[in-house]
Amino acid sequence: MQDRDGETLDHGAEESADAMTAVADGFIDDGKNTIASQLVDRLREAIVSGQLEAGSKINLQKARTVFQVSLSPLREALARLISDGLVTFEDNRGYRVAPMSLADLEEITSLRLEFEIYALREAIRLGDAAWEGNVVRALHRLNKEKREADSPATLEAWEQMHRAFHLTLISGCGKPHLMQFCSVLLNLNDRYRRTFLRATSGDRNVAFEHSEIAHAAVARDADYAAQKLHDHIRRTGGNLLTHISAKGLA
Repeated sequence: MQDRDGETLDHGAEESADAMTAVADGFIDDGKNTIASQLVDRLREAIVSGQLEAGSKINLQKARTVFQVSLSPLREALARLISDGLVTFEDNRGYRVAPMSLADLEEITSLRLEFEIYALREAIRLGDAAWEGNVVRALHRLNKEKREADSPATLEAWEQMHRAFHLTLISGCGKPHLMQFCSVLLNLNDRYRRTFLRATSGDRNVAFEHSEIAHAAVARDADYAAQKLHDHIRRTGGNLLTHISAKGLA
């Protein structure tokens, strides 16, 4: 059976619609945050958090009903998520949440090691006093957040602060394209880390690792900061690979 957009209605699409219902809310185009932009944020969070499962069908008609929007902003939002690597589109199959795999995680980790560390070195070289203050404040806000495996609200709040910290850390690099690419990589990486945190709440003193990186950065010790960020990303990637391998993801 097909819907009006030629999409096949299947059990996966019904489950996807149920998941979207949990994240739906009213949208208001206030001139600054368009409906499409709000949809991007809402769908991105649903995908990264696992509410929309990897590989699940995104049925346009169901999504329109759930979010009470027209097809135009919905398609615009999905196109932007395709460019971020979180959604895929195939002729005659429609939209799906991008799949997850060991190879995908390995690639994301290797790219973060290259680009995020380069961005950090550039931020240390070019960042001003305002950047230093922003890094310290982002670290403080992150360290105030608690995360509990059985409390999705705490995980979501911590993730927001964690993402803000990593992006603030490299925000002094002065390279918008590099910042955008690093932001995309963080989103892709977060999909895997969320599954890990829901099961464990973490397995090491990540707060100390963040502090080491931040303090070395504002002290302009580029080599030490880069090494600590390398170790941080590498350890996280290794833990995630072990975790998702145990869950049977190939």
